[in-house]
Amino acid sequence: MPDQFHRPVRRPPAAFDSLVGAADPAEQSRVAHATASALLERARADETGQAAERLIAFAAENGIDEIAELWSHAPARSLPGALWRLYLLQLSIRRDAAMTALLYERGRVELRSADAVIAGAPAPASPGELAELVDAILRGVFRGDFAVALDRAAAYCRVQASGATHTADDDEATEPERATELTRRALRLSGYADDLSASATAWRRGALV
Repeated sequence: MPDQFHRPVRRPPAAFDSLVGAADPAEQSRVAHATASALLERARADETGQAAERLIAFAAENGIDEIAELWSHAPARSLPGALWRLYLLQLSIRRDAAMTALLYERGRVELRSADAVIAGAPAPASPGELAELVDAILRGVFRGDFAVALDRAAAYCRVQASGATHTADDDEATEPERATELTRRALRLSGYADDLSASATAWRRGALV
């Protein structure tokens, strides 16, 4: 990827120019899969790592509206669907780092599994360390073992979901609305975990497209 290619989602490969903006759902699906595959291939082919770092920084610098336009409607257990969920995890920690860290720590303490170890965050993890963890997972997607990165992201989601569930239980009596929102968050994160784990399995089989 050339150095001036700063906005990878806004400027997809030329072969896809005629597809971007197409209203036909089938064409939108084609564009989602084509851009996800092309961006992943470009990043992984760049031995300098600069392309990966730009992709990691993209959402933080530009938001995710353009990414959403391309990938948010893709099937959850697909390449664009997996990438979309990873960017959502990055966004969530940047939007509310303190709450994310609180829920992660509660989940780490309560969850009786190896998920916190698999995710790879320090114990306890500060908001900044969790942001670095999510960036490291994205870095693994673009430069390392893709399936391992997805497994780490799934583990991270399970820890967060556990924290959200237990915190919701604590708040049920005194802050029922907050408890309801945390329960929804836990369900959403649990779904992400299942989808990311399934995507990791599909990648290992060569079936994630």
